[in-house]
Amino acid sequence: MYGNLLANQIREEIKAEVEALKQSSVHPKLTVLIIGHNPASKTYVRMKQKACEKVGIVSQVIELEEDISEEELLYQIEKLNKDTNVHGILVQLPLPNHINEDRVLEFINPNKDVDGFHPINIGRMQIGQDALIPCTPLGIMKLLEFYRVETKGKHAVVVGRSNIVGKPIGQLLLNQDATVTYCHSKTENLSDITKQADILIVATGKANTIQAGDVKVGATIVDVGNTFLEHGGVIGDVDFEAVKEKVERITPVPKGVGPMTITMLLHNTIKVASHFKQ
Repeated sequence: MYGNLLANQIREEIKAEVEALKQSSVHPKLTVLIIGHNPASKTYVRMKQKACEKVGIVSQVIELEEDISEEELLYQIEKLNKDTNVHGILVQLPLPNHINEDRVLEFINPNKDVDGFHPINIGRMQIGQDALIPCTPLGIMKLLEFYRVETKGKHAVVVGRSNIVGKPIGQLLLNQDATVTYCHSKTENLSDITKQADILIVATGKANTIQAGDVKVGATIVDVGNTFLEHGGVIGDVDFEAVKEKVERITPVPKGVGPMTITMLLHNTIKVASHFKQ
């Protein structure tokens, strides 16, 4: 299941939506705040900026110093909350240790929270209401739909319980009538559980956690991991070569889930901007 193929298709659709919004005098704009000089964060922000530019979304990056106070950061966010020309607000994580991440994310206007991390959006998603959904889980659901993976009545196993991927993807699958089991670092006999999965979502951040003996024949595997190797390249949480012949579908790393994440960020930004259409 190649995410880059679907991502390119969706981005073309977004590009057309951006043009339509501009005809209504709405110029979709995403503002990203980055604190400090984390090289990985800067790379991710550049990728988001480039993706915005390609589809016509206005991209603004506000760079703030590592020692900025929490109150000053909140002040910057509040200005963006009130700015009707800004449709999406994203604070690049991680934050410096002296800043309370939960407080910062909760301070973003939930209707501009294009990362989908605000408790209000998580709560809306939980009960099946319309919401801005976290980008990686939303991208996974789009991939499953595109490749016609049936979720109704299927056993979905999620390995990983982060607020960004594990918890929300399990809830989205449950909302689509899957039977969901969560596993994590404290789960005993993990392999016994993953071997029951019709759909296996792996988001542990540990390379090659899942081997051929851990999966069911004919399963669908979604690998959310990306571990960068010293000599270059990147691998996932699933041993792709060992598993690929045993399962029906599997996302590769790279070109799997990754391209869908930024695409869903663009999707969420357009979703917000469309509410400003006259």
